[in-house]
Amino acid sequence: MSEPRRTPIDAPGAPDAVGPYSHAVSAAGLLFCSGQIPLDPESGDLVLGSPGVQARRCLENLEAVCAAAGTRLAEAVKITVYLTDIASFAEVNEVYAEFFASSYPARVAVEVSALPKGADVEMDAIVALA
Repeated sequence: MSEPRRTPIDAPGAPDAVGPYSHAVSAAGLLFCSGQIPLDPESGDLVLGSPGVQARRCLENLEAVCAAAGTRLAEAVKITVYLTDIASFAEVNEVYAEFFASSYPARVAVEVSALPKGADVEMDAIVALA
């Protein structure tokens, strides 16, 4: 029997998924991380606060997903940022820059009309595996 072409990842340090999806799937040497909204991994509650505060929690959740797969968020090759108000772009950028030393991943940021559970920020990532 051949090895599976894709492996779902369950990240115990990340909040539970809010739907029928995996935290991430590894395939072809990459980790495809599902979107993370700013949920506290302990309580499952939405982290309230500014878009910067929410962005930090999203990135911390993505770090937990990466760790469960044996990689680091710093190995991201692409991140998508979803914002309910594009005017928060600069504030989110300040927090985002703290997570990447100098070699930034490719990125896109888009404004959306709404996000799950009333979040203001969501992020997903594609990350290189070791």
